[in-house]
Amino acid sequence: MKKVLVICATGIATSTIIMARLTEWLKNENLLEHVELHQGKVSEAFHVQQDYDFIISATIVPDDLKENVIDGVPLLIGNGSEEVFENIKNRIRR
Repeated sequence: MKKVLVICATGIATSTIIMARLTEWLKNENLLEHVELHQGKVSEAFHVQQDYDFIISATIVPDDLKENVIDGVPLLIGNGSEEVFENIKNRIRR
């Protein structure tokens, strides 16, 4: 089971949209049972990053976090979302 944190600036608006789209995609790909999703804000992510396999972000993250973060903005705008989903799938299967 992979633990995934979805973050945005406040942990409310854009992360909620990404969570909904991600959950739907995970269901369609039969991957939802392999993932534990959590939601939060970027300011908290630095302190809890070690608790998660990877982070999906809808905002700019500090350099210290970038290594473990997938840019989730394409999931908001639709352009480039397939590449993001493929990256997520690869990380789930690691």
